[in-house]
Amino acid sequence: MKQKDIIALSLQEIKDKIVETRNSLVKMKLNHKISPLENPIKIKENRKLIARLNTELTKKTTVVK
Repeated sequence: MKQKDIIALSLQEIKDKIVETRNSLVKMKLNHKISPLENPIKIKENRKLIARLNTELTKKTTVVK
């Protein structure tokens, strides 16, 4: 997901995407422990996506207040 796509999301969409991505990350980590993933870089990409979403969520909530 590109940064411009993240900026276009609403607060609720960002929160939903964070939950969805965190759940995906947990599943990927578990699967990687059991048997190596075909592309382990996906774990790193998901962590970065969660960080970008959290940053945008913080920006939007401080602007609203």
